[in-house]
Amino acid sequence: MRIVLAGYGRMGHLIESMAQERGHEVIGHVDITNTEDWQTMPAADVVLDFSNPGMLRPLADYIRRTGAALVEGTTGYSEEDLALLHSLAEYAPVIHSANYSLGVAVFRHLLQQIPASVRDSFDIEILEKHHRHKIDAPSGTAKQLLAAVDPEHRRKVVTGREGIVGERTHDEIGVMALRGGSVAGEHTVYFFGEDETLAITHTASSRRIFAGGALQTAEKLCGREKGLYQLDDLIFG
Repeated sequence: MRIVLAGYGRMGHLIESMAQERGHEVIGHVDITNTEDWQTMPAADVVLDFSNPGMLRPLADYIRRTGAALVEGTTGYSEEDLALLHSLAEYAPVIHSANYSLGVAVFRHLLQQIPASVRDSFDIEILEKHHRHKIDAPSGTAKQLLAAVDPEHRRKVVTGREGIVGERTHDEIGVMALRGGSVAGEHTVYFFGEDETLAITHTASSRRIFAGGALQTAEKLCGREKGLYQLDDLIFG
């Protein structure tokens, strides 16, 4: 594959190294300091974007111009941003996921298999941990897990508790974020019942699982018809 990297921080450098190990060619990289390079960047097979929301508009112009497949991993988008991102599926194959690890995909599947009667009888809390440099909270992965465990969005999301807040109500889900050190990522979904607790945890030991998963996704996405794809379709389809 001929790859362009959007965002050239730690994740971008790691993807570049792993892509070259797999025999792919990185023909360019763009970050927020040189967005004008999108205007002259030659056509690639795929763009892998792990940058920030400020990159989206010049990147969108590039996708419309070249039809390059887009593996989108940036989080923190507004509803307007997401509408623009999804519109690119008219020009190219596009996928957007907050997490490209196989383990997290299985995690979501496990949560979706828990019967509604069980979800309704337990208090649910989500705890996520990331390194000190992460700029958004809760994480995109935590939001994916929240959607998996509460697909109809019936419960109120609580992102912090302080002072005398009253008794916890059953119609809420706590989503809490911890930040510190070099933690690559850890997510736990707790189900608190009467005299029992079920906890499901995924721990990322390094960013390699995200970079490797994104590259595998790019390999499966390249050559497909334009449209908006779901990660589960590419992994489990």
